[in-house]
Amino acid sequence: MVLLDPQMARAEPGVPEPPNGLLTDRGKGAVSDADRDFAVKVRLAGLWEIPAGEMAQEKSDDRRIRSIGRDIADQHVALDKLVRDAAKKLDVPLPNKPNADQQGWLAEMREAEGKEFDRIYIDRLRAAHGKIFPAIATIRASTRNDTIRKLAQRTNQFVMTHMTLLESSGIVNFAALPTAPPVAAASEPASAIQAQPAGSATSLSVGGTPVLAFVVVALASAGVTFFILRNVMQNSRRSSYQRRRARYYET
Repeated sequence: MVLLDPQMARAEPGVPEPPNGLLTDRGKGAVSDADRDFAVKVRLAGLWEIPAGEMAQEKSDDRRIRSIGRDIADQHVALDKLVRDAAKKLDVPLPNKPNADQQGWLAEMREAEGKEFDRIYIDRLRAAHGKIFPAIATIRASTRNDTIRKLAQRTNQFVMTHMTLLESSGIVNFAALPTAPPVAAASEPASAIQAQPAGSATSLSVGGTPVLAFVVVALASAGVTFFILRNVMQNSRRSSYQRRRARYYET
């Protein structure tokens, strides 16, 4: 029962468990090509990870690796039932054998022994889980179909558990895992005052226009105003002087 519903397993203190019971599973909502592809991927995962886990129990000399193989294989049996039930409800065709890459990984494991087998088993499964992990999040966030939505949520719980189990082996080659894509450059904040590079002549800007430009324009305007006022005052004084001079000679 715990395998069929991971929510029944105890969570770590303070870690919430996804409320799977609040999600409907009536096959309602449009099923996209991405939804169908997701169901196929979940099915394919079980088709090769179950036999891989069985090999781990038979071929590994490490008790921890054998335990990881058993747990992952058993949980994929439960997950496989979930995806087959969902596919039947939505009339989504599923494959019945691993794809070419997965068959190649299984062949590697069959040919390996001892610690080499352990390394191949752990690294191949950890890399595969890392690839499907972001795909699950995309489907869970975007699907319109309630059955696929619930399948994605429950699959996410399985995959996170499997990644943790694999990492608990202590032999995951994290350096070989794909790196995250580059972070997109953040857009500049729409701020009234914007910082500029240190030492720049325009150390501040207002609304994208340098403060220095405002100062220059203000000073220039003040100079023009002063010049005009000075000419007006001079002309006024000259006119006043001329009027007084004319009255003087008239007298």
